[in-house]
Amino acid sequence: MAEQKKTKAAPAKAVTAVKKDDSKPGFFKRVGKWFREMKSELKKVIWPTRKTLVNNTLISLGAIVVSGIVLWGLDLLSQGLINVIFTLVG
Repeated sequence: MAEQKKTKAAPAKAVTAVKKDDSKPGFFKRVGKWFREMKSELKKVIWPTRKTLVNNTLISLGAIVVSGIVLWGLDLLSQGLINVIFTLVG
């Protein structure tokens, strides 16, 4: 018959309770930490060049003008349709 291996359980480790400090840091410490983290994040930002900034601004202004013209045209069209409906109805 096959021999069965006996495994010994590892001895249990002693558990020591560690007290967790649940107190919140003070207001000024939290604000200071926030500013330090913000400063480190702003260092990672790749700022646009002047040429890129001008280009993006012009594209945005162009899109705003085109959107305004389209909305103005739709407004005139709907105003005309409403006037036609009112004249037909009475």
